[in-house]
Amino acid sequence: MLYAVIYSLHGYRREVVRTNLKNSFPEFSASELRVVERQFYHHFCDLLVESIKGFSITPTELNKRFQHRNKEIFDKFFQLGRPVTLVGGHSGNWEWLALSAALHLPHQPLAIYTPLQNAFMNDKILKSRSRFGLMMRSYAEVKQLLDSGLAKPALVIFGADQSPTLSQQPYWTTFLNQETGVQFGVEKFAVQYDAPVVYGFIHRLARGHYEIEYRLICENPRELPYGEITEAHTRMLESDIRKAPFNWLWTHKRWKRKKADYENHQAKQ
Repeated sequence: MLYAVIYSLHGYRREVVRTNLKNSFPEFSASELRVVERQFYHHFCDLLVESIKGFSITPTELNKRFQHRNKEIFDKFFQLGRPVTLVGGHSGNWEWLALSAALHLPHQPLAIYTPLQNAFMNDKILKSRSRFGLMMRSYAEVKQLLDSGLAKPALVIFGADQSPTLSQQPYWTTFLNQETGVQFGVEKFAVQYDAPVVYGFIHRLARGHYEIEYRLICENPRELPYGEITEAHTRMLESDIRKAPFNWLWTHKRWKRKKADYENHQAKQ
């Protein structure tokens, strides 16, 4: 029913999705692009329902529907008392990752969070995501918590696939066939706190069932040259998107700002 309303009747951000897909997969035919488009909207509608379910889902039900693969990666760093940087994108059901992280991982999960303008929705989302132990804080607040000390090592979670604001200085690379500014906060944070970097991608196993796969990018970020961490997680995300295009959030205006926009903004400062 949602698919009929959102895709067929309303056409929610349909032109944004079509433009993103066409630019990302120039090798696809028009019919192939339309198949991915429809698959994405079916997935998107499921996400809406699953997000609502997140307000009431129990830990037992969540554990049946959201699995964590390779989570033993974190054990070594936890025993050493080292914080970890977790980077990923808007794939699968990231809301259920927020809910389940503290149930499966030894570290204290901290999610970098930008408050919504709608105070009511902001409060509801904060309460939902934090129900099972996740702490949601701004970038500055996370740094304060780490500097002052936590009861156990932190797992700082970054979503690195959103468009950087004009005030940020993105790292420029090619992503899905397009010149793309990537938020540099992941690498900056990892180097500052010498926090090992782990990449996570959420696979859709079946309708209503997901699995996040963890892959270690580096143990000692301070030993790597500038940009290597950012390139690594960007390439990993791109590869995973290509394997299952419908599974990523195509409604996001990822490429709304061009390199010239940032250069012009910097020149005015």
